[in-house]
Amino acid sequence: MSLVHPAHNEAPVIKGFSVRNLTVARGDRVILDGINLDLDRSGVIGLIGPNGAGKTTLLKAMMGFLPVRGGSVCFDGKPIAAWERTALACRIGYMAQGAPCFWPMTVERVVGLGRTPHLRRFGRMVACDADAVSCALEATGVAHLRTRSVLDLSGGERVRVMLARALAGCPETLLADEPVAALDPHYQLQVMQVLKKSTANGRTVVVVLHDLTLAARFCDRLVLLHDGQVAAMGAPEAVLTPEILEAAYDVTVHVGRHGNGLYVLPWDVSGPKMRAAV
Repeated sequence: MSLVHPAHNEAPVIKGFSVRNLTVARGDRVILDGINLDLDRSGVIGLIGPNGAGKTTLLKAMMGFLPVRGGSVCFDGKPIAAWERTALACRIGYMAQGAPCFWPMTVERVVGLGRTPHLRRFGRMVACDADAVSCALEATGVAHLRTRSVLDLSGGERVRVMLARALAGCPETLLADEPVAALDPHYQLQVMQVLKKSTANGRTVVVVLHDLTLAARFCDRLVLLHDGQVAAMGAPEAVLTPEILEAAYDVTVHVGRHGNGLYVLPWDVSGPKMRAAV
């Protein structure tokens, strides 16, 4: 008789997201081609890569918003399609690219929508829900806008409101698609600081970024997508090298250090894209 417990023969359940051989296509065009990732640790994970590399598609596929051609996405060891959507929404926050908002509501009301998966019967907020909304408003610097209509805000203000909406749900994992794209440098830094600080309690943040210096400064790990595949992943120092970045972006870069952090300065175009433009 075997003395080995059956559980010892089973593969360990990966907490957080586990992506295996994920392939997504639109018609004949393959957008993601055999992606393998484990996003099972807290911290800020930067998803970088040139336009069309598949970054937004990957986030949407992870959330179950897109059909996949092959492979699998699991969260806490359970296929994403098998999750009850309200239960999943309590665990994962999602901030879409461009922070779309079409509701003629006050900022406070919009941020309060982030609490929807947690509401009790009849949908009434209680003290803990109101506290979460207030904390999210303060953290993103939009508390002073709480009575304004979200439709009257600037693009940058609206982005911060939608980030507050995502944070109000207190998700364990937050997926944010280009949250700083419409912001000036002050608010880019503020938003990245908010995302970084939010991981102190064990949260995982997966953020799509185009600014490589922000990625170097605020991300604990980076995943570089190129042509629908993972071209590199690891610590910023390992991914943000001139050789790797030139191969992915067709640009030459200068990588330097300021204090304890890296900065990346794209300097000139190179490679096939430059030749095609000539």
